[in-house]
Amino acid sequence: MLCVYPYDLHQEYFVEIIDGMAMDLDQFSYSEFKQLALYCHRVASAVALLSVEIFGYKNRTTLKYAQNIGMALQLTNIIRDIREDAERGRIYLPLDEVSRFNVKTDDLLSLKSSPELVELLKYQSHRAKQYFHQAMTALPDDDRYNQRASLIMANIYKATLSEIEQDDFQVMQYRVSLTPLRKFWIAWTTARAQKRWENPAA
Repeated sequence: MLCVYPYDLHQEYFVEIIDGMAMDLDQFSYSEFKQLALYCHRVASAVALLSVEIFGYKNRTTLKYAQNIGMALQLTNIIRDIREDAERGRIYLPLDEVSRFNVKTDDLLSLKSSPELVELLKYQSHRAKQYFHQAMTALPDDDRYNQRASLIMANIYKATLSEIEQDDFQVMQYRVSLTPLRKFWIAWTTARAQKRWENPAA
């Protein structure tokens, strides 16, 4: 297995990312979450797994953190970018769940919002938050400082998801994003909070 020196970057992760990009070439929707989860793993969790190798870790449980945080970030992306994706003819919501919530794919592609869509997105948001929770639960204390860049990203995305929720999921109307100042504040406070884990044995 080829690894990239000096980091233990396994070739399989790079292949997974390429396979994920290839899925976007000819697949514009996913019939169920199992299929979407594979896509999310390839385009996001594989990147997170490479990142933790670069950042460094002591406990292999951190790899579980990477897998889950990648899923959480990508699912948040899907909710945030639903309008932009629909404009390109793409639906990254599982079609069986779209149907279950009585949302029509034609309405999604026509950028129409509805109470049914809001309920569907609440369901997707709950799933994303579950992955955030699983990620944070899996991250060992002695790896928190090394993974502070990842934690900054996670907290920015969690704040974005919270903004979308507070805005009642009006993502078909406009793209919700944080101001640069708020992102900076989240980054600074997150990094500062991890300082206490810099030398946990000291």
